[in-house]
Amino acid sequence: MVKLNKIYTKTGDDGTTGLAAGPRRLKSDLRVEAYGTIDEANSAIGLARLHTTEHADLDQMLMRIQNDLFDLGADLSTPDTGEAMAYEPLRIIASQVERLETEIDRLNADLSPLRSFVLPGGSAAAAALHLARTITRRAERLMVALARIEGEVVSAEAIAYANRLSDFLFVAARWVNDKGASDVLWVPGKNR
Repeated sequence: MVKLNKIYTKTGDDGTTGLAAGPRRLKSDLRVEAYGTIDEANSAIGLARLHTTEHADLDQMLMRIQNDLFDLGADLSTPDTGEAMAYEPLRIIASQVERLETEIDRLNADLSPLRSFVLPGGSAAAAALHLARTITRRAERLMVALARIEGEVVSAEAIAYANRLSDFLFVAARWVNDKGASDVLWVPGKNR
């Protein structure tokens, strides 16, 4: 169980932070950037939830996702080094990705097919969900870059979760826009 007695430790004053298993990395390290961006996405979802309280089912989905994002942060902050650990690290698993797919399908069933790209907006909830989506996409790009570095491991499930989450947030943004009726569509070249 997590226990936080003291918020500041001064150990990061040198520009490093500790990973879950103990090793220290620069705060600019790609792994730290990846899980920091997941934390940023989680905060954006928390902000979006201020606008989704009238959609109880969606709000519950978002609350579960926020918890999953802490799991993902724990996964990313505990690199798989191949060495035995004193505890079993928390990892994103396939069922978490599958739950997102089920929820995407459930929300998407209410939407008409798109005939244009959607501009972020329409309602406060949709705009906030689009912001969370773009932050999630950035986290995914960082995770993919990290996984391509020799010696760094990011699980396929973790990357799939980030990918699916951005899809979920896109569909959820459309769904809160009166099930797509209030979507703001891109008109190519409209302002030429």
